[in-house]
Amino acid sequence: MWGGFGFRPPTLRTGHITNRELQEFQARPDDTLIATFPKAGTSWAIEMVDVVRRGGDISGCLQIPSMMRAPFLELNPPPPFPSGIDILQNQPSPRLIKTHLPFHLLPPSFVDQNCKMVYVARNAKDTAVSYFHFHRMNKKLPEPGDWNQFFDSFLTGQVAWGSWFDHVTGWWKEKNNHRILYLFFEDIKENPAREIAKLSNFLSKKLDREAVDRIIEHTSFKNMKQNPMTNFSLLPANIFDQSVSPFMRKGEVGDWKNMFTVAQNERFEKEYRQLMSDRGPSFRMEL
Repeated sequence: MWGGFGFRPPTLRTGHITNRELQEFQARPDDTLIATFPKAGTSWAIEMVDVVRRGGDISGCLQIPSMMRAPFLELNPPPPFPSGIDILQNQPSPRLIKTHLPFHLLPPSFVDQNCKMVYVARNAKDTAVSYFHFHRMNKKLPEPGDWNQFFDSFLTGQVAWGSWFDHVTGWWKEKNNHRILYLFFEDIKENPAREIAKLSNFLSKKLDREAVDRIIEHTSFKNMKQNPMTNFSLLPANIFDQSVSPFMRKGEVGDWKNMFTVAQNERFEKEYRQLMSDRGPSFRMEL
């Protein structure tokens, strides 16, 4: 076990940074952290936050891939490729940083520096389905097996970055103790203008209606799926094989109904009631 993970995150396995170096990462006061469990709308959140920070100007986002605009903190490829920490240490402020770490494994400097942190949570059923397809196309993650096998692994927290249940509730419990804006994938999907207003207020950026409309259009699933700066098409097939499954697949709420069997749904609901009872966030499984 690594810090409570079912198994050690693949980004921390074979590279050249150590867990100690990750924990000693030095955040800066003007850093903005975007945290999610994998496949909870991370790229969507990055794009929204980045454009809001730019005051609604999308021009810079059209020139640099999102993976460079918001480096992945725990990314740790083997040498000579730079780690997420290497990239971030050489970036000027203000930095935008991506992580999938649960709150209790976050480098302490983010709290010490009173950084603003945006957490996006997605309902567990859609997250599980999206994560399964991501495992199929991501050649740096373990083979997921078939859907039945992955369903079992997800439900028991035996996946990279651990238990979805612990992740979403861990961040939820800290949201009033630090500068954390806790958003829901389903809320953004339902009313992006409302959620962008929350972001702009949190990030102290004033946006007029025209800027909000521009952000909504720029961050629509259709546009992001076609945009090489956000769809990860720049990565080679030996990393992301998008012929197996596209990185941006559907972006829907309720797609789990196309994968879950009746028996799986019944088992999931039972586990969900036990694990989420009185633990905080409430999720919508469909709109």
